[in-house]
Amino acid sequence: MQKALMYWPGIVHTKRPEPVDLAVLPPFFNDLLTELSWWHSDWQVTQVEAAYPREVASNHDRQRNAFTEVTVPGTLEGRAGQTLPFVGRVRFKGNRLLRFQAKVADTIIGPALAKAGAPEPHPFGAVLCRLMDSRGVSMKELAVRTGRAMSTINAARTGWHNPYPVLVGEIAGALGIPEADLAAIAGVDAPTGVSGNTST
Repeated sequence: MQKALMYWPGIVHTKRPEPVDLAVLPPFFNDLLTELSWWHSDWQVTQVEAAYPREVASNHDRQRNAFTEVTVPGTLEGRAGQTLPFVGRVRFKGNRLLRFQAKVADTIIGPALAKAGAPEPHPFGAVLCRLMDSRGVSMKELAVRTGRAMSTINAARTGWHNPYPVLVGEIAGALGIPEADLAAIAGVDAPTGVSGNTST
């Protein structure tokens, strides 16, 4: 499996890689997809192309990376003969799978953080945590600076509160970040009239 995921004929090599049987990859992806409780088994990955690397494990001082991540394009086929484009992204370290994500047509199927049936936390929460930590701003201090309840800040930090323009604008001002930049990171429209300057 690892050999199939690391067969990259489209990449410049000092020595051309030996051909690898990619037939092991469709069953590999199908096994991962069928682990999803909602996945319909009528749909199967039937064909894949050689992977291409997104990130490569390296000990180089300026490019340290403990894992390899590759993208594998292919085709998903239903029993009635319908086909959809499929792209699998796999992150692994040695022979250990670290992360799997797929794109079927325009739909992203990613790793879940919450238990089955529970809503997924918004990814802005993790970003907000890092921004606060890097600036040494506590939850209480951010609540004071924004004039918000600590419960609101906590909900935003944990990702259980979807960000919206006004809240993002207030947080940006409290952290000294351009509102338009933080709005782009949060995936919301910038508050009306924002020029991109840092709020104070």
